[in-house]
Amino acid sequence: MQVVAERGEAVRLVRQLARDPSFRRLLLTRFAAQWGDGVYRAGLAGAVLFNPERATDPLAIAGGFAALLLPYSLVGPFAGALLDRWDRRRVLMLANLARVVAIVASVVAVAAGVGGLELFSLALVAEGISRFIGSGLSAALPHVVPGEAVVSGNAVAATLGPAIAVVGGGCAIGLRAVFGSGDVGSAETTAFAIAGAVLSAFFAQRFAKGVLGPTVVDEPANPLVAVARGLADGAKHAWRAPSVSAGFVALFAHRAAYGISLLVSVLLMRNYFADDGVFRAGLPGLGQLVGAAGAGILVAGFFAARLIRRFGRDRTVLAALGLSAVAQGALGVPMLLPLALVASFLIMGTGQVLKLCVDSSVQLDVADEARGRVFALYDTLFNITQVAAVSVAAIFVPENGHSPAVLAAATGLYLVGGAGYLLAWRRRGDSLPQTVAGKRG
Repeated sequence: MQVVAERGEAVRLVRQLARDPSFRRLLLTRFAAQWGDGVYRAGLAGAVLFNPERATDPLAIAGGFAALLLPYSLVGPFAGALLDRWDRRRVLMLANLARVVAIVASVVAVAAGVGGLELFSLALVAEGISRFIGSGLSAALPHVVPGEAVVSGNAVAATLGPAIAVVGGGCAIGLRAVFGSGDVGSAETTAFAIAGAVLSAFFAQRFAKGVLGPTVVDEPANPLVAVARGLADGAKHAWRAPSVSAGFVALFAHRAAYGISLLVSVLLMRNYFADDGVFRAGLPGLGQLVGAAGAGILVAGFFAARLIRRFGRDRTVLAALGLSAVAQGALGVPMLLPLALVASFLIMGTGQVLKLCVDSSVQLDVADEARGRVFALYDTLFNITQVAAVSVAAIFVPENGHSPAVLAAATGLYLVGGAGYLLAWRRRGDSLPQTVAGKRG
């Protein structure tokens, strides 16, 4: 009876959210931005990784990750201070328009055959703005949903958003088949990402000024001092919320393992796997892999809020890490194309559950005036963890990607994440995880 009651409550909350015009508008802002992200990333991946006019090895791919993620990670905390100081509606509008400029520059560079650090630098700007937009949307969510619906609202937004990005990636693969796989065709495909950024800015401007927060500005009058304080403040508020710092440990372990799997998967699709019936290699195969991941994200979004309410965040996090380890070890390590798709479904699904647990911790356990800084810190550490894992793996993985030992090491990272999460309980004085959602929900 309790399970039925919880399910009914979850359905009621989702229906309530669906009737809320502010929540729908925030979803549209997110969906447009993430569709454009999917098109941009798939278009650029096609241009760099699966372009007959260019060549790529493991270290080059790792270098691409570093160029895309690390520089933004250095400025992300300062961006968080801005999200807690400026009207988030205005930030979303201007950031999307700035992203249009970055996409146009990337398109011109791809068409001209520019590669290496120059192209990665342009992609860095576009991706950095995208993450800034994502942090702003996450920080704004509690302003458009009631407190008891934050977990459900976050599950809907953070699950459907990546699924829309997968759709955008699929659109890019289809457009690539029309325009061609060379530099010019890749540029024409990538250009369609502009539409997503423009639509996202349009939906954001329909909010009234100040509606998305911040309600209280806890910042010094000098904006330079406020920005410089971003990283320290984000870390301080995250440490004060044990649920947040513990979640960081688990999620970053998962992200490191995922980064290794992603590097290996790209190389396998490019240089090792061959078409096998309905299963494809090359860029179409990577598209199937992304599709399986998107399906995992959708399924996770459907069940995540219920799992968190039923078992609490602690048990949900530990179960997700355990299932990830099983999926990686039993399905990923054999390195067979069909098994790789199943592993992608499970690993991304469990990763989404972990992300929703951490997102809800930040949204519920961190004060609004610091939420943007914590999300920006979250994004920064997220990126650094992934780049470090990919960079180390690139040293050991062969060019065709076939390295069971590297994937076995990635499997071990999930276990490390679980152990770290268990140790984090000591800060809260818990000897065992809570099993009642109301005690840790």
